[in-house]
Amino acid sequence: MRTDPTETGGLFVGRRPGTAPVSYRALPQRGTDRRRRFDEALAALILLVISLINLTFWGPLPLGWLWVGSQVDYQTGSVSVGILSAFVGLLFTLLGGLMIMRRLDHTWILVRRAAGHDQRSGMLGRIFVITAGLGAIAFGVWFLLINGPGSSLGPAHA
Repeated sequence: MRTDPTETGGLFVGRRPGTAPVSYRALPQRGTDRRRRFDEALAALILLVISLINLTFWGPLPLGWLWVGSQVDYQTGSVSVGILSAFVGLLFTLLGGLMIMRRLDHTWILVRRAAGHDQRSGMLGRIFVITAGLGAIAFGVWFLLINGPGSSLGPAHA
């Protein structure tokens, strides 16, 4: 095969270096059934932790940072400082949670592979879609049925 750029007109011909198919000297040994069941349970636990962290993004974290912002507003007497502290705190908390979730997602992929599954992608994107959908439905039910127009549970109008 000719791969010299002077002979191919500067075009790359053939496979990129380092992209040959992986070949093992021998097939990797499978774990015992007990070990695979343990890995399955561990993968389920990791997935549960990822889901719980993600669920905090849609309620407890924003509410907590709104409370912190209100305390900063009360202590400083400045609404702007309170809003800024709540926004910055929420932003960094969400980014930190996302970093943790991404690492857990990579760990979940590895544990699923150890359990004998051909796992190539993670569940993080799907978890975000599911929790966003559930959050939208819950907000819609609250907004339209519980605290909506004509609701007796809402604030009294003077």
